[in-house]
Amino acid sequence: MSSREPRRYPYAPDPGDLPLLRGEAWGGWLVTRTVVWAGLWLVLGSVAAALLSLGGAWSPWVAGPVLLVLAVVAGFGAALVPVRPLPVWSAGLLVVLSVGAVVWAGATHSEQVLPRRDSGSYLQSAIQLAAGHARPIAVSPDSVGGPDVLAIDGITLASPAFYATGTPQHPSIQPQFPVGASAWYSVAWWVAGPAGTAWAPAILFGLTVLGVGLLAATVVGPRWGPLAALGTGLLFPLLHVARSTYSEPVSLPVLAAGLLALVLAARSAAFPDVVSARRAAVVAGVLMGGAIAIRVDALREVVLVVPVVVLAALQRQTHARGLAGSTAVSTAIAFGVTWLTSSEYLGSIAGSLLPLVAMGVAACLLGVVLLWGSARGWALPTIVQAWLPRILAGGFVVVGLVLASRPWWQVVRQSAADSGARVVAGLQARQGLTVDGGRTYAEHTLVWMSWWVGPAALGLALVATAVLAHRAASAWVDGRALPGWSGPAVIAVGSTLLTLYRPGITPDHPWADRRLLIALPTVVVLTVACAAVVSRWSTRRLPYAVNVAVSVGIAAALLVPTALATRPHLDERVERGEWAAVDTVCAAMHPGDVALMVDSRAANEWPQVLRGYCGVSALSTTSTLRNDPSRLGAAVQQVQRAVEARGGRLVLVAADSPEGLQRLGLKGAVVAVDARVREDDRLLEARPNSLVELPIRVYLGRLG
Repeated sequence: MSSREPRRYPYAPDPGDLPLLRGEAWGGWLVTRTVVWAGLWLVLGSVAAALLSLGGAWSPWVAGPVLLVLAVVAGFGAALVPVRPLPVWSAGLLVVLSVGAVVWAGATHSEQVLPRRDSGSYLQSAIQLAAGHARPIAVSPDSVGGPDVLAIDGITLASPAFYATGTPQHPSIQPQFPVGASAWYSVAWWVAGPAGTAWAPAILFGLTVLGVGLLAATVVGPRWGPLAALGTGLLFPLLHVARSTYSEPVSLPVLAAGLLALVLAARSAAFPDVVSARRAAVVAGVLMGGAIAIRVDALREVVLVVPVVVLAALQRQTHARGLAGSTAVSTAIAFGVTWLTSSEYLGSIAGSLLPLVAMGVAACLLGVVLLWGSARGWALPTIVQAWLPRILAGGFVVVGLVLASRPWWQVVRQSAADSGARVVAGLQARQGLTVDGGRTYAEHTLVWMSWWVGPAALGLALVATAVLAHRAASAWVDGRALPGWSGPAVIAVGSTLLTLYRPGITPDHPWADRRLLIALPTVVVLTVACAAVVSRWSTRRLPYAVNVAVSVGIAAALLVPTALATRPHLDERVERGEWAAVDTVCAAMHPGDVALMVDSRAANEWPQVLRGYCGVSALSTTSTLRNDPSRLGAAVQQVQRAVEARGGRLVLVAADSPEGLQRLGLKGAVVAVDARVREDDRLLEARPNSLVELPIRVYLGRLG
């Protein structure tokens, strides 16, 4: 072997030889096993949590042993995935960057305790699950004055992200989201309370950085993995969710592990290593489908697995059947337990789920037709085969240009009657914009992307996508096996394009950017791939100094805009001080109190906090009842009599101002808390670069 010839490694070391492997193989073994094991454990634990919570058995004494057993099972599952050796320096640098991401996100964690956004909703769901051990949450009607109270029109147990279910005689509360994320945060709550729960997303963020870096090292090259990990760790939208208890910190490591297993399965199939390919494909399918138990939107990536399976089956690759079967089974199980624990939520978002389901069914039917036709000798016409690589490459460029030009020719709107439209209209009025609450601003999604990675990186990612499409199509036309990166590319790029077309979220930033948490790392990996290809090309054609300058320039085009966009948020801590404010309100309540929310902000933010964290029975009022003062007064009197008849005392809670209490005839109110925290700036047409003040006030009034 000449000194200039690239070093070649065996594809998968024999597990029996691991003690004898050199550092390069050990580095790849350790990092790969960690990423896949963590992803499997998160999925298996989420499904187990759903089943145990249905029986009221999600307690430390049951969940702890179950999770330990599942950790061992996940270890065996991870051992089924073949390992590619990785230089020690590359593996070590990936670990260092991942640990740095954990420390950064953990040290600057937020305190989003009130369910004003999804992070607070997940936190309150986790607290309730940790204490109550069940989903749905059973409520004793006597604790709120009896069944007759719950039968009063306008009096409810419901609050944002917590649905009232059951009957007045057997009431219950069903949290909004799949149980997976809340279950893992409840484990952190058991282990270390608020501090442990605050650090849990940061630890998961580190696994995401590690997974993306390893994926890039596998498909691009070992020396490029750390660059992808660094670019991912610097992305503010990812850092933002890693500071709070969102679902994405739990789901992203699962997706990264699934894509990694898919690459390794495809490469084993091409090696060929039939057994390793099938085993890795099964693991990949479990990860992709099982993610639905954590985040329902994972259905989008599951649908995109279908064309990956069809393409592999058309080429008679050995991993196609294992990937199809395991994805289908894990999807059915995850969706089933999600329906059992979050049926109200799934019903509320049916309008978003049904198009994905229809897309999946259409993809399956088309795949069946293509496989049937292939078995009967169907083939693309010669002229189509000749032009296919250029058609695909050009098609991606056209799609990219169309998405970039959307703000010039399109204004995307939703129904003005949607609840989010009222929020948008209020923001537009405060920001001096034309009031058009139906606007979703979805035509600006590529602009949102450019805020965080810069336009140059987007352009390079588009070029890389076109080149990869050309290479994959050329392999197909030439009768060669599709490259191992093809499957992850279809899923990641497809998910990115679907998200850019329809983000499906209220466009107040930075929360809208949660929809970009798959798209942004995809851009990072594509840009890194572009840098790698250019570097390899220039190594053979340009002087060394020019080659270095080109590589550094492309890396800088990604890292510099990303770092500058994140810099204003370097050490910000969103809503810091909220825990103390909530504790103060809890201390103002007394045993036997039944809290009734009497204004809109109290109804939106405090019912589940008082019920789950403070341990106070809580009721709320609907907006219809609050808008009718005479009916509200009569309902309050009726609730008071029922509560007192059972030995309790009614406490009226207002959070907008004391006026809500005064309208009910109370001359004075106790100020339970009057604090100020800082929250994310809610902007519609600009990138948020600072925090703004958020007052937290709670007024209590006791009748009689």
